[in-house]
Amino acid sequence: MGGGHAGGASPYAAKHRQALQGKSGWAGLVHNRKIFANAVFASLGGLLYGYNQGVFSGVLSMSSFDQRMGSAVSNPGTKGWLVSILELGAWVGVLSTGYLADKLSRKYTIMLAVAIFCVGVVVQSAAFQPSSIYGGRFITGLGVGSLSMAVPLYNAELSPPEVRGSLVALQQLAITFGILISFWIDYGTNYIGGTGSGQSEAAWRIPLAMQLVPAIILGIGIIFMPFSPRWLVNQGRDEEAVAVLSRARRLPPDSDLVQIEFLEIKAQYLFESELNALKFPQYQDGSFSSNFKLGVHAYMSLLTSRTLFYRVAVGSLTMFFQQWTGVNAILYYAPSIFSDLGLTGNTTSLLATGVVGIVMFLATIPAVIWIDKVGRKPVLISGAFIMAACHLIVAVLTALYHNSWSTHPTAGWVACACVWVFSIAFGYSWGPCSWILVAEIWPLSIRGKGISIASSSNWMNNFIVGQVTPSMLTHIGFGTFVFFGAFAFLGGFFIMFFVPETKGLTLEEMDDVFGDREGLAVADQERQNAIADRIGLTAFGQRKGESDIEKSSHELFDDEGKA
Repeated sequence: MGGGHAGGASPYAAKHRQALQGKSGWAGLVHNRKIFANAVFASLGGLLYGYNQGVFSGVLSMSSFDQRMGSAVSNPGTKGWLVSILELGAWVGVLSTGYLADKLSRKYTIMLAVAIFCVGVVVQSAAFQPSSIYGGRFITGLGVGSLSMAVPLYNAELSPPEVRGSLVALQQLAITFGILISFWIDYGTNYIGGTGSGQSEAAWRIPLAMQLVPAIILGIGIIFMPFSPRWLVNQGRDEEAVAVLSRARRLPPDSDLVQIEFLEIKAQYLFESELNALKFPQYQDGSFSSNFKLGVHAYMSLLTSRTLFYRVAVGSLTMFFQQWTGVNAILYYAPSIFSDLGLTGNTTSLLATGVVGIVMFLATIPAVIWIDKVGRKPVLISGAFIMAACHLIVAVLTALYHNSWSTHPTAGWVACACVWVFSIAFGYSWGPCSWILVAEIWPLSIRGKGISIASSSNWMNNFIVGQVTPSMLTHIGFGTFVFFGAFAFLGGFFIMFFVPETKGLTLEEMDDVFGDREGLAVADQERQNAIADRIGLTAFGQRKGESDIEKSSHELFDDEGKA
């Protein structure tokens, strides 16, 4: 995501790899059948995540679900728990995934998460009382939270570098597509047995149970997928890692491209191991206790170092403001919101909710194409201000006409249109761009831990928004939109004044904009250069030209910085 030399242990080896590798981006996905299959596999994880986010909003508005669950739906407090308990489970799932992915492997972690997810879905689909919905959604949350981290991690580590950006784009598109189809499946199943009091319970059981389809495909598919080469290297299984890279590239194991990619992974593993040994020599015996203490100290460094704490604040607050724009209040409670805005009939409100899914999906497409050209700040700031304006317009219209929507249909449709514009603004800005930002601001040595903190911030704030929104809509009415609009404005100002532009920054520039006087990221790079010299990675870069034969990666890195 970031520029400069962030991506590799030897800048010239990276250039040599880039000269050898195939087509990039979408063309690269189609060109290599294995990579394309991997991309489709990645999209299942995103589809599952998005579908799960959107499906419950329609279920909540179905009369047969209301009749079955009684006061759990009609009471704003318990209704909030019905929705938000999944996010609480996801928060726990995210926090546990890092350890499980390292201990069990990315592959087996995905299989475990799918199994847990399916158990939760079965409990929900067979529910006859609210307690089953609460328990089922918490268990489902454990699975979906884990999958939201493990699947992108697995695919990023398995895929060649030139298509990783497209995989991030495809993942985001799959999430919005999952939201889209969940809304329209709800709309269709709402007709089973009629839309009134005689509605069949299949109307809500079917869309909940349909989550099993992509989950089972994902769970079965991962069985036939290889282990992550990065995890294999971490386990000392270097030959298997080379074999996996060779099959993914459809090249011989001794080809330059396969060897460069393997040595880059090896260099990163040695870098992290040596850094831990240097900082904490007393915790190198490999025991559970020592590994636990290493993890604690690594997280503590994020709070004790001023520059790292600044980055923690940027990552966590970006995720905070992403959720407090009110996007998931819209996704979770859209049918109720549209009904409150004067759309009569459950079917009409579900139809309007389906439009939210369509426009958000379409708005994501230009974002993933142009984000690296426009930059992060302009996209996030413009999106925040558009969302804020939409919230405030809806607030004004609701304040004026909440008791007389039937005699002011135009005002009701304007309010609905503002919700759709809000969805467009989120789709092109804070949806994809916030994740890009929080992924690229960290030095190599603590990137995984930094991203995990930002992800947990996302899920915890997601939980709180889901919990409080029904009570807010009931007790403060149009003030709900004023509240979210104010936070959207604050989010825009936060990005404007406190977050640096990270598009195209070198490591030196990233250090500088975050006030790093010690040059943590540059020191990380210099250590990687030394490792590259030692394991032979630099030698691949030196093949590029005779004039560079006598240079080490340190000198090549300096030359690159002068260019």
